[in-house]
Amino acid sequence: MPAVEFNTEHPTAEEHSHILLMFLQSQSQNALNRLYQMPSACLSVFRLLNPLERQLVMNLLWLESAIPVSTMSAWVTREGKKAYNESVSTLGRLHIIPSSQVKLILSAMFKTSLRQAITGGGSSGSFGVPAEPNDQELPPSIESLDSYALERWETILHYMVSSGTGQHPTQPSREVLFLLRRSGLMANAHGGALQITSSGFQFLLNSPHAQLWELLLQYLHLAEERQMDLVEVLGFLLMLSTMELGREYSTEQLSATQVAMLTDLRNYGLIWQPNPSSRRFSPSRLATTLTSHSPPLPSSHNSGLGTQSEGFIVLETNYRLYAYTDNPLQIAILNLFVTLKSRFPNLVIGAITRESVKKALANGITADQIISYLTAHAHPQMRKNRPLLPVTVQDQIRLWELEKNRLKSEEGYLYTAFASQADYEYVLNYAKQLDVVLWENPSKRCFFGSLDGHANIRGFIERRTAGNA
Repeated sequence: MPAVEFNTEHPTAEEHSHILLMFLQSQSQNALNRLYQMPSACLSVFRLLNPLERQLVMNLLWLESAIPVSTMSAWVTREGKKAYNESVSTLGRLHIIPSSQVKLILSAMFKTSLRQAITGGGSSGSFGVPAEPNDQELPPSIESLDSYALERWETILHYMVSSGTGQHPTQPSREVLFLLRRSGLMANAHGGALQITSSGFQFLLNSPHAQLWELLLQYLHLAEERQMDLVEVLGFLLMLSTMELGREYSTEQLSATQVAMLTDLRNYGLIWQPNPSSRRFSPSRLATTLTSHSPPLPSSHNSGLGTQSEGFIVLETNYRLYAYTDNPLQIAILNLFVTLKSRFPNLVIGAITRESVKKALANGITADQIISYLTAHAHPQMRKNRPLLPVTVQDQIRLWELEKNRLKSEEGYLYTAFASQADYEYVLNYAKQLDVVLWENPSKRCFFGSLDGHANIRGFIERRTAGNA
């Protein structure tokens, strides 16, 4: 085998371990071996690896025998040693290579399936079985699939944003609402209605791709509770990521678990079907880009969700805000922490006020999240400023948060009326050793202790009193 120079430069932000890979590393070797029986799954996992990990896999893929670890290590520079070791460790936790300290080789199942995925062959239907042409019904166009996926996905996001504001947007399906509640992105408010949480607002700051995988991981966690085969669920998602956009596929070779998944995936906009009982389906762009770096929504640059390249917000030092957008979702997000005053065809004018920020804080949104959102969506003209956002506005938002958090209540007991200064200090020192003192006033010989420490302090006082007697 010829010597190969490894690219061991430090990975960029986009090259850090994918959220799905971290989930796979927590699975058993038996489950991963079952997953690796599917060529589509192996190809999808390979796509999610960082460049160095992919390079290691490709150098081992066509070897029929193991290569000594010392030989592979000899090709790595001293500076790249850490990155190389981390890559080998990751591949080991994914059970792509055995955890051997002597030789390196791909696991037999992963190697066979990835070879088949690259070179073709086999008839397992791992990449989906195309449906037979139907003269009576043409397959959906790519434009209609994109429109369908965008409408379903923005319905979910718009419902999250508008919750608790008095608006009544289109409500997603019951299954989607359950998933939003279970994932902590929404929670039941005092009136029982669902309301966005701090985690939910942070979710809106992410890219559409990251948002989608966050929900899908929650779906995977629920699979076993619903008595669904986790490997079949995961395998079907990875199969969808390798399918062709705009093509119809048959449900004939899908398992019962995977057929049941079609209903859920329709709710998220990943799957389109002519009707719920149809034996054919088409994956949307949300599904076919699950393991690629392509944008999952063609109009995501217009939706303003998680994208920083197309900023639309101008913020002035007098707290006035100008948002150059007509997107209902963007406007609804701004309404969470901005007092909106005027609206024009492509412009919304508002102001960041104490009341609007307090309302956002009451909903669990933090000052740092507000500032991060304003920074992420700042207009290109604002990006010429240093600092990007007015410092006075940033400081004031944080001060409003401190104002909300300046008072803190805790249950406990007040200890007072000590007979002497010596008794007071003796008991106080004992309470301090237990780390249960919340407040003290030496001049008045009193201190306040937490609820957890009361039994110990009371027993100590009783024993001291009995000893003195």
